[in-house]
Amino acid sequence: MTDTLTPKQIVAQLDNYIIGQTDAKKAVAIALYNRYRRMQVPEKLQQEITPKNLMMIGPTGVGKTEIARRLAKIVNAPFVKVEATKFTEVGYVGRDVESMVRDLVSVAVSMVEKEKFDDIRPEVRRDVDKKLVKLLAPGVKKEQKQNNNDFMSMLNNMQNGSQPLGNIFNNADTVDEDPDANSEVTDDVRNQRLSVKEQLDKGLLEDEEVTIKVEESKKVGPMDDQMGQMGLDMSGMMDSLMPKKTITRTLPVKEARELLIQQESAKRVDHDEIYQKAIERTQNKGIIFIDEFDKIAAGDKKTSGEVSREGVQRDILPIVEGSRINTKYGPVDTDHILFIASGAFAESKPSDLIAELQGRFPIRVELQDLTEDDFIQILTKPDNALTKQYVALTRADGIHLTFTKESVEEIAKIAFELNNSNQNIGARRLSTVLEKILADILYEGPDMQMGDITITREYVREQVGKIASDQDLSRYIL
Repeated sequence: MTDTLTPKQIVAQLDNYIIGQTDAKKAVAIALYNRYRRMQVPEKLQQEITPKNLMMIGPTGVGKTEIARRLAKIVNAPFVKVEATKFTEVGYVGRDVESMVRDLVSVAVSMVEKEKFDDIRPEVRRDVDKKLVKLLAPGVKKEQKQNNNDFMSMLNNMQNGSQPLGNIFNNADTVDEDPDANSEVTDDVRNQRLSVKEQLDKGLLEDEEVTIKVEESKKVGPMDDQMGQMGLDMSGMMDSLMPKKTITRTLPVKEARELLIQQESAKRVDHDEIYQKAIERTQNKGIIFIDEFDKIAAGDKKTSGEVSREGVQRDILPIVEGSRINTKYGPVDTDHILFIASGAFAESKPSDLIAELQGRFPIRVELQDLTEDDFIQILTKPDNALTKQYVALTRADGIHLTFTKESVEEIAKIAFELNNSNQNIGARRLSTVLEKILADILYEGPDMQMGDITITREYVREQVGKIASDQDLSRYIL
């Protein structure tokens, strides 16, 4: 997708996944397209045009999170979802609010890195396939003779910089290091490799096992996040000081190829360029979705917990206003990151937030409660509709599941009534009801050849009708 989609086109894309909530869709589409408009004005004026942050207000399960999540996918923008309550969990401290910006940059780095890897993939794959051929048809091993001059030669290479310290300990078998280095390639081996290459090109060896050496995965510790706050990349520093550990793995060719491609691609790209582009993308296209925003609204109460919440608001404020945050990839300006706040505001209201923070979310949209008709559409219309998901899941057991129109109407009716009689959890109630209806089929399916199964209105009533009508039971089960 591209960020030049018009607001109408963005809404049309959102309609494929989210039912109703037209006002909210329009608001986010306009906010998103305004970022494209901003990039078309003179550069001097660009700095003056700040994003119009949004606040989505509505009960749980009506589509607030889904709108923001789908929005980011449509325009291929870095996106993170954080919960405001995470910042109030540990007394007055909570989690460092700047962590949401660091998380956003990490997402952007992964996106740009993947794009770079995709660009060079054809070239890297050719080299990896050559190596796989050699590993599948290895040469005849030569006898190893220890030479005292080798150690002196290695020391000399270290002194003139041609051999890094880590290479003394790191004997990783990479694409650059030929598997034939200590082997003799005879005519028989060459003929065998021609045959293997032909089979590999045809995809006939994808499940054949091969032994490779790969770099051990990096382990992220608590120190990494703390160092990130100071703009230090601990893992990068350790990589340059310590040798890279390798492990030997025996895998099917298709899995080994992907591992080797990832490993080799990481060596061929310019990581500094990736970090620079990721920071630029974060600053101009990044979206931070702050959920449970109403939970940090203090209102008129002044208990210790409420004071903590107001403190979190004051910590978030400079980030939303625009500030420079240090990350391990470099400093990031938050002036043009789009912030979308979300909350039910059942026990508080937006005006309970501190005035400065309210002013940073000028666009307010209220999402409506879902109706019974909305539930029917949610069950059938979107590309990822719940009924379509269960049809696909049960097909794995050889079951052809069909929902009649009447059964869908009955499911929607039961879910709607349960939301009215119990706590309203929006569309999430549909998952609860459907799981109960299909429990026997999902349990028995793998062991029985059920064939075609049609879910009728009578079957729905038989499975959940009595529970739904009994308020005491429905409160605990549905």
